[in-house]
Amino acid sequence: MQEAIKSKKKIKALGLISGGLDSTIAAQILQNQGIEVVGVNFSTGLCVSDHKRAVRNKKDSEKSLRNEALRAASDLNFKVDIVDISKKYFNDVVLKPKYGYGAGMNPCLDCRIYMLKKAKRMMKKVGADFVFTGEVLGQRPMSQYHRALNIISKESGLGDQLLRPLSAQKLPETLPEKMGWVNREALPGIEGRSRVEQIKLANELGVTDFPQPAGGCCYLPDKIFAAKLRDLLKHQKKVNKNDLVLLKLGRHFRISSTVKLIIGRDESENKFLERFKRGNGIIRVMKTQGPTAIAQGNFNENEKMIIAQMVARYADPTPSGLIELSLKKGKKEETLNSQPLEIQKIEKYRVAPK
Repeated sequence: MQEAIKSKKKIKALGLISGGLDSTIAAQILQNQGIEVVGVNFSTGLCVSDHKRAVRNKKDSEKSLRNEALRAASDLNFKVDIVDISKKYFNDVVLKPKYGYGAGMNPCLDCRIYMLKKAKRMMKKVGADFVFTGEVLGQRPMSQYHRALNIISKESGLGDQLLRPLSAQKLPETLPEKMGWVNREALPGIEGRSRVEQIKLANELGVTDFPQPAGGCCYLPDKIFAAKLRDLLKHQKKVNKNDLVLLKLGRHFRISSTVKLIIGRDESENKFLERFKRGNGIIRVMKTQGPTAIAQGNFNENEKMIIAQMVARYADPTPSGLIELSLKKGKKEETLNSQPLEIQKIEKYRVAPK
């Protein structure tokens, strides 16, 4: 009797929506089978496009700054909730992943499990019968091979309530397929890293607006960001939200175990760095074009000289060869005149992948 009653209501699926090509066409496929789709997008605080929107570089197009999850939901006419998980995500997932890291500091398996556990808890609230993702078998080396997908399904607690529409034909049958809510025969069986099949399918479905190139929206796989994060964790016991924001900005240099220099790369970063002057030294170039920089930690006179020379290196040259700088920390402000440090000497301080 309960099954008969349930069969009369429209089946609803909750999807993890990034707004990328895969999650967009996964949602469209289910909609075309009469499934009501609702979406969730988990904000980790480590998304590239979120940071770009905050900094607002003039060179970034409006398209590159948009929220792709909201765009996809608008295009396909379904609701998506943006859920901020950043407060606990870093400590719970990034710092202690059960399944380790990928090429950078990306705990992809643990991240997926964490998000899907939250999606499972949302199912009752939104009235969803199952959960779906845009995952493709074999697309990502750490989190999308057979064993990894099985681990994610099991440890998230979803089991066969988790459908991956794009690779369904290559994966075990799930609950929505067994129950006849979804026609398994009409689902694709995409496998591998090429996006040819997805683009072909998108054209067939009329999905034309999606981010190019692909590659995700997360800083953690990026090797330069990962090097900055490892350096931070090595030299600092506690990491706060501002520390993570600063990792996304500028060139980073480790002057000593307690002193770090961050130099802006363009006008938008220079302006953004001004927000972090409290508790830090802020260095500005005077009388010529140049970067703004933040010096963290208590630096001695020798370290101050090195900091000034390094910032001077990234300023436009002057006839005298000297660069005038303003250094302010707290209420104390001083003017420094510095020769630029030789580029080869700068490199020994740079925080970069080994």
